[in-house]
Amino acid sequence: MRRATKPLDRVDREILRILQTDADVPIATIADRVGLSQTPCWKRIRRLEVDGIITKRVALLDPGKIGLGITVFVSIQAPDHSQDWLTLFAESVSAMPEVMEFYRMAGDVDYMLRVVVSDMTAYDAFYKRLIATVPLKNVTSRFAMERIKSETAFVIA
Repeated sequence: MRRATKPLDRVDREILRILQTDADVPIATIADRVGLSQTPCWKRIRRLEVDGIITKRVALLDPGKIGLGITVFVSIQAPDHSQDWLTLFAESVSAMPEVMEFYRMAGDVDYMLRVVVSDMTAYDAFYKRLIATVPLKNVTSRFAMERIKSETAFVIA
């Protein structure tokens, strides 16, 4: 049985603000900034990980500099809303490495994907694999012309 998540206090929130900006900040620096010694600071970070608040630490890459210059937002309308269809669709789409984000939506679109690929040929190959997974009612692709803002840090009140 999983324990209840402890409410975030001021120190937890400040630790999260720091780590969202740079996950490589040394524990000693974080501890100094939040007014703790290193061991209690490390224990708090570890608790935030165990509680699932910190889900992972990663390096953020510039997609264009690694040959992934096209971002596509793909909206999908489902012809079926059964659990079996959803399970197969979710498993298939989640396994596609080009899919960076995958949401079930409310409104006139059932699902939204953020897909990142190298070029139009790569997107066409992705699209063909997508429509072969399960029957789909409608698939609409919107190509991003320019990334104006991209943030990974949440506002922590």
